[in-house]
Amino acid sequence: MLLSMTTTKMGLTTEQVNNSTFLDSEFRYVLFPVAYSIIFVLGLVENIYMLYVLRCLRETKNMGEIRIYMKNLTIADLLFVLALPLWIGYYSRRGDWIYTDFTCRLTGSLFFINTYCSILFLGAISVNRYWAVTQPLDAASSDHRRRGIIVCVIIWVLTVSMAVPSLISPGTNPDKNFTRCFEGFQNQTDFEKKKVAAPHFAIIGLFFVVFFLVVVCNFLIARALLSQSPTQATVISKKSTRTMSSTSRRPRGVKRRALQMLIAVVGVFVLCFLPHHIIQGPWTLAVLRIEDGWGHVKWSEDARQVLSDAHQITLLLMGLNCILDPVVYCFATRKFRRFITAHIKKLGKGEGCSQTANTQLSMDSRNQSLRPQNEDQQHEID
Repeated sequence: MLLSMTTTKMGLTTEQVNNSTFLDSEFRYVLFPVAYSIIFVLGLVENIYMLYVLRCLRETKNMGEIRIYMKNLTIADLLFVLALPLWIGYYSRRGDWIYTDFTCRLTGSLFFINTYCSILFLGAISVNRYWAVTQPLDAASSDHRRRGIIVCVIIWVLTVSMAVPSLISPGTNPDKNFTRCFEGFQNQTDFEKKKVAAPHFAIIGLFFVVFFLVVVCNFLIARALLSQSPTQATVISKKSTRTMSSTSRRPRGVKRRALQMLIAVVGVFVLCFLPHHIIQGPWTLAVLRIEDGWGHVKWSEDARQVLSDAHQITLLLMGLNCILDPVVYCFATRKFRRFITAHIKKLGKGEGCSQTANTQLSMDSRNQSLRPQNEDQQHEID
């Protein structure tokens, strides 16, 4: 089943293979090794550092649920990054898989798991931020950690279960002097081709459901923030003139940073995932060339080549998510940004994680003691 999605990870001049043609895009054999090498280095460094920061912030109470989502998203990104050297080798050899069939299945599945775990965790972060903005009191009174763990378990079980078929089905296909990994399905029967195509369209549908949810949540967050007046933001602070004057100066910065967060989340979706899922359906049918029944489309060779070339670009964009996700973290919560800023300064002085975390936590405690609890929850959205 997941064969389909991981098939999409490879791209495909046109050369004769038995009775059909193997759709290929020659530029990928130069572009992908270079691009994936850069993504590998940056993604490895960024995501290991993100895990380090999240570990240091484990005692920060207000970050409980969103920190769980960030940690799981980082782990998913690392799984993809660690599989990249094999794909770099594959493209460097012009699409020849020299490793075992199981290794092909495993690395293809990791690509799939990273993609859809990232999509679902970014969706969970969007819902979490929407809830924090629109229902701050309910959000504060709920068991953040428990809910976060339950959501993460559901996401992992769903994504891994969808990847199981690709793990248990053959992943390699012979093609003249090459062994293709999740490619080369064009010579199978129509029935086999449809078994490959159907999951593609099901997963495309799932993506657009999540994308719609993310857009709606972030639109409602933006509307709530932009419609909120300084008076509304500080109405619960009437007991103290000093606190009221302080909070009345904050909302503009709170709104700006919260809006930056939602732009970052939607931006990752639009840049990394949306192009791929738009081109995925037509590309699938163009590559498989189903001869009869549903899925049969008469494509000109020029149209097939354009779809193949566009598909390769969208694959590369999708791989960028593992180095762009940390950008979302920086906009998701103020504590995360503050810690990174403080840590960079501390590293310059030779201090480590514990000193930075203790300093940041003590600063947060002092700041919280100077303002009402509800105001702190209001500002935690940024």
